Amino acid sequence: MYRTHTCGELRINNIGQEVTLAGWVQRSREMGGMTFVDLRDRFGITQLAFNSEDNDALNKSSRQLGREFVIQIVGEVIERSSKNTNLPTGDIEIKVKTLNVLNAAKTPPFTIENETDGGDELRMQYRYLDIRRNVIQDKLRLRNKVALETRKYLDSIHFMDVETPYLIKSTPEGARDFVVPSRMNPGEFYALPQSPQTFKQLLMVSGIDRYYQIVKCFRDEDLRADRQPEFTQIDCEMSFVEQEDILNTFEGLIKHLFKTCRNIEFEGDFPRMTYAEAMERYGSDKPDIRFGMEFNNLNSVVKNKGFKIFDEAELVLGIVAEDCAVYTRKQLDKLTDWVKRPQIGAQGMVYVKYNEDGSLKSSVDKFYSQEDLKEWVELCGAKPGDLILVLSGETDKVRKQMNELRLHMGDELGLRNPNEFKPLWVLDFPLLEWDEDTQRYHAMHHPFTSPKKEDVGLLTEDPGKARANAYDLAMNGVELGGGSIRIHDKELQSRMFDLLGFTKEQAAEQFGFLMNAFEFGAPPHGGIAFGLDRLVATMGGADSIRDFIAFPKNNSGRDVMINAPANLDEDQLQELSLAVKKS
Repeated sequence: MYRTHTCGELRINNIGQEVTLAGWVQRSREMGGMTFVDLRDRFGITQLAFNSEDNDALNKSSRQLGREFVIQIVGEVIERSSKNTNLPTGDIEIKVKTLNVLNAAKTPPFTIENETDGGDELRMQYRYLDIRRNVIQDKLRLRNKVALETRKYLDSIHFMDVETPYLIKSTPEGARDFVVPSRMNPGEFYALPQSPQTFKQLLMVSGIDRYYQIVKCFRDEDLRADRQPEFTQIDCEMSFVEQEDILNTFEGLIKHLFKTCRNIEFEGDFPRMTYAEAMERYGSDKPDIRFGMEFNNLNSVVKNKGFKIFDEAELVLGIVAEDCAVYTRKQLDKLTDWVKRPQIGAQGMVYVKYNEDGSLKSSVDKFYSQEDLKEWVELCGAKPGDLILVLSGETDKVRKQMNELRLHMGDELGLRNPNEFKPLWVLDFPLLEWDEDTQRYHAMHHPFTSPKKEDVGLLTEDPGKARANAYDLAMNGVELGGGSIRIHDKELQSRMFDLLGFTKEQAAEQFGFLMNAFEFGAPPHGGIAFGLDRLVATMGGADSIRDFIAFPKNNSGRDVMINAPANLDEDQLQELSLAVKKS
């Protein structure tokens, strides 16, 4: 055997045993006639001791070991004279008798330590080295634990794990598809699934009743910290259920995962909020409710005072930053510049300082008296020492801008504790949204989402006001998952396709297989999908999902380790009946 024990296993009760260990050299230290080497594997670190008085040649050999050499040793477990309380193995060390270098190593391009000197691109290029760091392995361990506990929980309530195809048909809704040419069918293409949506609905028609899958999905869209071109979903569907059944079932899953994987228990039911309320109070359909700073509609107290910007605005919003009246003019100018950045798009920002002595100072004193500003303070519920920040404009735009400012202030004031978790169900989304460019409705979620029963009539009268029987679970400002009760009636599904601008021929071409299946007795059904990457990153207190994925892509969608995507040679292109058009 290469080893009898791992590097994190030995304790004081192993003293006197002869053991064989194998692993990587973390670091070495020379102290007179002694050499100490830290040997590392996935399970921990054990100190090795080489003594020139016992074996001078062996000690000299130990001093030739470089960082990340792969070695095997045989030795005796002894008690350390200078214990390390920071290591589980810190009470013992190995008095080495034999040393075998299994593989020498080049000096790595960055230090294999929790606090490394490697930048993001460099670490992604050498991801196999980056994964050796405990801080990355801990993230992958959390991901493994979450996946394992998900399977255990869903299996315990009779869900069946069923695989669905990766090579499917391209559909026009949602993000761009990744497409795959078919050699056997020249000129035709598969698409990689953005989700197994239609297949899990077909499994409900098949009588599976409770399906789940921890599955790869693919979307060709612009990337950011919580988005990758290939990602993993906990994908679920249930038959003979209503919305309440879905929420209760998967609230139970999330509680189970936090208890078993983070030892965190949530008290009571998760709070719920309608989409309309979330947008009105926070300007987001995934609000971070770890802190307050809710929106205040100031229209009733700021209009008709001669300040043109407010008079012409559709909506004027204010938020209260507690104990921030001490902000200097320089700090306030910096905030104003921040909201005026193209990514935010505000025209400017107004502020009101409610000083400790009760006086009020604003950037619009020319237009508003102290009595006017007191009305602002009362409406916002501000107290002496607080700062009111105000934005104005078109309703949808100013809500988004104020949401960004609120989150920015939450970060600046340390209100977004990554180890505090606040879940929230967001319900009653709009079923459809109007697109000015295409001059037609698009599905807010997807075309198979059922409208609320009481809103079915609105599909004819006023489609834009129809609410979806849909729900999202948000936590700490992140959408962890979402789903809906599906349409299971062919006639209603056909009406939905009509509203979305599909011709009968297009609907039959794209989704005829699903419509046909509905004619053979489709049960009422609904489901939800959680982003596994986002879930574990949130549980791990991180903003980026990259380190929770073994081999992620960079912001350009490239794998810089294997240099993908890459060109195909001419023979491959011809075999696939493809030609590359030079730009």
